[in-house]
Amino acid sequence: MVACAGEPHAPLDELSGDPTRFSWSLPGGIAPPAVPANNAMSSAKVELGRRLFYDPRLSGNGAFACSSCHRQEFGFADAKNIPVGSTGEAHTRNSMGLANTGWQVTLGWAGPDTRSLEAQALIPMFGEHPIELGLKGQEGPLLRRLEAEPVYRSLFPKAFPVPNPVTVENVTKAIGAFQRTLFSLDAPIDRFRRGDANAITAAAQRGEQVFAAKRCTQCHAGVLFTLAATPGVATAPADSSFANTGLYNLGGAGAYPARNGGLFESTGRPQDMGRMKIPSLRNVGVTFPYMHDGSVGTLEDVVDHYARGGRLITQGTNAGDGRDNPNKDRRITGFAITPQEKTDLVAFLRALTDTTFLTNPRFANPWR
Repeated sequence: MVACAGEPHAPLDELSGDPTRFSWSLPGGIAPPAVPANNAMSSAKVELGRRLFYDPRLSGNGAFACSSCHRQEFGFADAKNIPVGSTGEAHTRNSMGLANTGWQVTLGWAGPDTRSLEAQALIPMFGEHPIELGLKGQEGPLLRRLEAEPVYRSLFPKAFPVPNPVTVENVTKAIGAFQRTLFSLDAPIDRFRRGDANAITAAAQRGEQVFAAKRCTQCHAGVLFTLAATPGVATAPADSSFANTGLYNLGGAGAYPARNGGLFESTGRPQDMGRMKIPSLRNVGVTFPYMHDGSVGTLEDVVDHYARGGRLITQGTNAGDGRDNPNKDRRITGFAITPQEKTDLVAFLRALTDTTFLTNPRFANPWR
């Protein structure tokens, strides 16, 4: 059964793990995301995952949660250039929005081998480069904290009706199940395409034409406005899912700042330097600042960057002309744009923000 947007989940005592019986909140014509064979969906599991997502018990210092860097009002990004972890360590990558992550076939800015939400959840929990939630070596204390919470003494057995259900594996499965329900498909552009002629402004309508004419769709195509995530597709992403956009060109030789090498950090191939996953443009009006390191502040600045064909930094340690980066993606060629076209294009980009998603109580903090 497909539920209507905003319809509440079934009661928590519904233990069915059959994905065909789970009530997905999706508009017509959109297939649910793929579900791992060992983590079938259930409403109890989703509710447990929502609790865990917002729970600071999932951090070494008891003060951070997944939601610390992924806030609903910002499309589950955080409106910061870069986040700071539970130990105060500044990260090198901007927090990505989590809308529609169930359809992504790789997770993170440059994680080609991280292909499930369950595997991805382990990275902020136990990773050390950088430290995010800071749980490395604290598995035992973490599970004891969860077992001591009365809500979890009820929810874990409902979500995982097995002996000793409170495990790290089940924590990641529950978080993954919750994230698969984070659909954002009711922006003004969606309502316009469904026939509401007044859903977007005339400027946004013109902006959609500019978006196509400037070939933005080469990278930001389809329902999710990215080549890196497509409903109904669960195969390895094409090579074109990652791109070096000419953001940097240190020394004129194509280098990017330390710890920001993109796919190069995984592959070691020089041509992969600076290649990052192409993000979805859904909710782009509230997922500022932009680029993988949050170094571009506004949508207007983003348009200027792509119109120029790469960023020019004239001084400092990151000085260089990204337009001349030898590894820059061939799709980033620059284009001429008038002030009116720029205004219209930004209006279109803002029409991709789903305000219902930003306020939906199904995704909100349940501990408040």
